[in-house]
Amino acid sequence: MSERPLQLMLVDEDPTFRLGLRVWLEQLPGFQIAAEAASAAEALTIVRKCDRIQADSFTDPTLRGQRPINLVIVDLGLGASDTGTDPVSSSGLQLCKSIKTEFPKLPVLVLSARDEPVLEAAARQVGASGYGTRGMPVRELAQLIRTVAQASSRPMEPPRTQQPAQIPGPLTAMRLSLRLSGVDKIEQQLAKTANELRRARLSWLERQVLTGQLRELKAARWCMQQLWSTRDYTDAGWVNKNKNSKPRGRASNSAGLSAPRPSSVGAAAAMTVPQPVALRSGDVQTMVFEAVFAKLQTDLENTTSEPVEIDILRLDKKRELLFVILRRFEDLLDDLRQSSLQPGQLRDKSPQVLRDLWVATIEEFFGRYYTVPLNGVEQELVAVLYQEKDTVERDILEHIPLIPNLLAHWLFQDAMVIDGTAYVAATPEALAHSEKLLENVLIQMGNAVMQPLLNRLADVEVIKKGLYSRRIISTRDIERFRNDLSWRYRWNRLVNEPTAIFESQYRLYTLGPRGMMLTPIYAPRRSELDQLSGLPWAMTLLLETRDALSPRVRAVIAMVGSTVVYVLTEVVGRGIGLVGRGVLQGIGSAWQDTRRSRQRQATPTFNEWE
Repeated sequence: MSERPLQLMLVDEDPTFRLGLRVWLEQLPGFQIAAEAASAAEALTIVRKCDRIQADSFTDPTLRGQRPINLVIVDLGLGASDTGTDPVSSSGLQLCKSIKTEFPKLPVLVLSARDEPVLEAAARQVGASGYGTRGMPVRELAQLIRTVAQASSRPMEPPRTQQPAQIPGPLTAMRLSLRLSGVDKIEQQLAKTANELRRARLSWLERQVLTGQLRELKAARWCMQQLWSTRDYTDAGWVNKNKNSKPRGRASNSAGLSAPRPSSVGAAAAMTVPQPVALRSGDVQTMVFEAVFAKLQTDLENTTSEPVEIDILRLDKKRELLFVILRRFEDLLDDLRQSSLQPGQLRDKSPQVLRDLWVATIEEFFGRYYTVPLNGVEQELVAVLYQEKDTVERDILEHIPLIPNLLAHWLFQDAMVIDGTAYVAATPEALAHSEKLLENVLIQMGNAVMQPLLNRLADVEVIKKGLYSRRIISTRDIERFRNDLSWRYRWNRLVNEPTAIFESQYRLYTLGPRGMMLTPIYAPRRSELDQLSGLPWAMTLLLETRDALSPRVRAVIAMVGSTVVYVLTEVVGRGIGLVGRGVLQGIGSAWQDTRRSRQRQATPTFNEWE
């Protein structure tokens, strides 16, 4: 007999974080999100209501079957962003204290943005049953939830330190908060600058500038730690006190690894990277998925010049769709890992994996049994979308690149080949490259999910109100958007794709600081080039002709231009100068002759005097 799932309540003022956490937790066995709240007052109201339901369920038949809340997950920084207070005095701890006062048997799990013993001690003092970080892996969070729920009757165990952590005073807490927030921002900028240095195509000047920025950031970090230092609450002290404890937060960079030192990119540089952090099956995949999951909580605006299908969705629906794809992709990878798949079978299985991912995403995002009115008849939406399966596979799924390489990297820790150089698993270069490939899979799969909807049910009112952005909701805007997509497919098929093949590149949709962008990566595509025919093949010939003729044409144009300039300046210019000089001299001579004649006329001659 299976146990009933734990009924959880999420209390966090960030709706994006609640959405992501709900999507991930509900996919795990044994969890169900019973309620959500964005403030402490709302959370207390819901908890009290659920307690009354539990108390009255024995007498009121309408309330029977209602399950109480088994655990409350509270953000430590609840209300801190609005009031500007430090986490030690935030409303998150006040909420925890209120819940434990009114409902002492209800366990409360506190999540913090940082893994700090000071904050953990503050949470323990108000009665929290557990402490974790917002950035910890979902699987570790799930295990922590189960542990807290099972030990709800026991108080939270103190940290294993020689001396118990003390709650700082108001001034010390302010200095501690300022130091930690400043160091966090500097660490984020350090990771960003280190990522910029990983690029292979950097000029000498750019590399020197970025290296100087790294030195300045490290100096700023040291100054921040010294200026805002607090006695008994130094970063190094807490690290030494807790050196035996496992870190529960995730680093600011995407892979959770320390930033590499600036060096030239190549095989030697790749092999000098520190030993891989994770070599067990699934660890590399977990790091990449967590990094992409964090990026999905940022801006998802399309910054490219090309329209994509998911642009029609509202921001929350776009983020939800990508969350679903990420989760379903992880489930498929777990199935592949348990199926005893051999490395040589990945190339044949990759198209099936993408098709299964497409089907699973459609069923979960739209609902397997959801119906829409079509021609006056209620029809299942999923069945209608399945009719476009061949079109989706031809237009999108077949063009998602390097899926076998990505699966081999995650399932078997194969090396990732980047610009002709092999990087072993868990190196920063390999992790960053696999992140780009995963982001492209998410965005392209999102387009594959929305394409059949736009082809068959684009102007259905119930779908427009539930999914579409306000800027693309009228019939005219939808048709204009569909026409733009059609022209994009034609242009990509005739121009962009042949050009990318000829240039040995793949154009990937990735997630940058300001949203979606196109990132080219190198990959040998000679076999695809040999298979081109028709207009795409003619496009490559046109490019080759341009490459062959353009240097000669430019040389001829430069020579002709130089000749024209020489003729105009040396021949025509001098001729015009000589003519002008002659004209001026003639004018001067005529003026002098005229003046002399006037002088002779004004002076009487000898005969006139006589």
